[in-house]
Parts: sequence; structure tokens; C-alpha cells
Amino acid sequence: MSSYRKFAYVYDELMEDMPYPDWIRFAQTAWEKHGMPHSVVELGCGTGSITIPLVNSGFEVTGIDLSADMLAVARGKMDGTPQGKRLFREGSIRWVQQNMTEWELPESVDSVISFCDCINYLLDEEDIKSTFARTYSGLKPGGTFLFDVHHPRTIQRYDDEQPFVYDDPSVSYIWTCDLDVPRCEIEHHLSIFARDEQGSDQYRRFEEIHVQRAYDPDWMKVELIKAGFRDVKCYADFKWIEAEDDAQRLFYVAVK
Repeated sequence: MSSYRKFAYVYDELMEDMPYPDWIRFAQTAWEKHGMPHSVVELGCGTGSITIPLVNSGFEVTGIDLSADMLAVARGKMDGTPQGKRLFREGSIRWVQQNMTEWELPESVDSVISFCDCINYLLDEEDIKSTFARTYSGLKPGGTFLFDVHHPRTIQRYDDEQPFVYDDPSVSYIWTCDLDVPRCEIEHHLSIFARDEQGSDQYRRFEEIHVQRAYDPDWMKVELIKAGFRDVKCYADFKWIEAEDDAQRLFYVAVK
């Protein structure tokens, strides 16, 4: 699992087209169905692109991430930097550096979310089981666990469609992949070129390796039930329709 070091500081620029509002909308719809939370944990919160809008909507949110660099960027966005003003907020926020397989807070919460395929970064079945167990333990009765993962076919498609190239005046990358077919595990290799500062002709090059693994959707559902969750559902691609083999992104909704 990558800890997102130098990549953290160009992450938002490279991911600006990610469908963050759709993830938030999915969570809000799930909460309307199963109970609106007051306290929320986001596992793999990254730079806070989902966390901060939830806080600004009035929720108490704990953003948990393994990467100190990603959390540093998130804190800067929330608290303000010399380049920008402090972001408005109605709710409250705390940032915690923890591994999601071992996460723990002093109190139970109403909902746990983990979007943007964070759980695909768990490379062993035992890590999945541990995360499910920790999440069940950290939820109040009736609480919800919402997360998305890549379908195994999506991992295979990455390998089929590589290489990927992104070219922008301030940051560019070359992205290649190696697929371990039996494990449905893919290793992403990124060579990133980031401009030193605006107007400069000099670029910094750095390398990142990120590894993800996809799991059988039915196995995931069974493990959620084994962890104690009830009313476990799997939906497809931000839509409230049952996931089938043509789904690209799987959305799980589980209730304690």
C-alpha cells in the first residue's frame, strides 16, 4: 500500500475531475434510507475532498488516513494557508493518522464511509476482514458502513488499456501497470513531472508505485455478514441498482 508522499502535493490537481459530489450524494441518499448520522468516520480520507464538504454540511467528521502527507494537505485546506483563506465550516473535524485495518476511536460513531476505491489498497484477505471487524466495532447499533471498490473486471481493464498519459503545463505523468492475474492485483507505476513553481520552466520528477487488489463481490458480501453486519447490499456505479458483472465500481451498504 502506498503512503502517498510527494504525490500528496499534486494529488488534488491530478484528481480534480473525480466525481466527489457523486460520492457525497450516494452517502446522503443512503443516510436518508437508513438514518441520518451526526458523527461520521471517513477511512482513507486523503486530502479531504469528501471530508471537508461533509463538515461544511454540519456533520462531525473524523478523517482517517495512513499518509501523514495527505493529512497535512487536508489540514491546510481546512484551516487555511498563506495562499488562501480559511474554509467555512458548520460541523467539526479531526484528522487521525491510522491504518484502516486497525482504526479505533474512543467513541462509537453513526456512520463509516470509505470511497474512491480506498479498500482496494488492502492487499490481503485478512486486512479486509480486520477492516470490516474494526468498522463494525466502531459503529453504534443501527450505524451504516458505506464504501466502494473496483470490480475485478475494472482492474483487468486498467491493464488492457495502459499506458496512460496526462499532460498539463503544471503537472504531467506517465502511468503503466503490471497485473497479477491469479490475485487480481495490479501495480500502478507513475512517473510524475511537477513544475517547481508557477512560471518556471523547471520540473521535478518523482516516482510513485501504488498497488490495488480486487476481490470477488460475493466474497466481500459474505465477509461483511460474518463481521456482524445485516442488510448488506451491493450497488453499481453510483446508481441504486443491484450490481452485476458489467459494473465498474461496486458500492456496498451495510447496517450494524
